[in-house]
Amino acid sequence: MKQVDVKSPSRRDFFRKAGIGAGALGATAVTLAAGRGEAAEPVKSPNAAGYRETDHVKKYYELAKF
Repeated sequence: MKQVDVKSPSRRDFFRKAGIGAGALGATAVTLAAGRGEAAEPVKSPNAAGYRETDHVKKYYELAKF
C-alpha cells in the first residue's frame, strides 16, 4: 500500500473558512429577518402632544448638565 501524507490545515485556511461561514450566517439571518413582515404604525391618541418635558426628563437634564 501507498502511504499518504495528511497535511494539517493551516491557520490561514481556518480563518478564511471561518470568515466565509460567518458571512454566510449573517446573510442568512438578514434574509430571514427581512421576510417577517411590516412594522406596525404607532397609534396616535387624540391628546398626544409629542415630546413632553416631564419631571424625570428634567431630572435627567439636571444631572447630565444639559
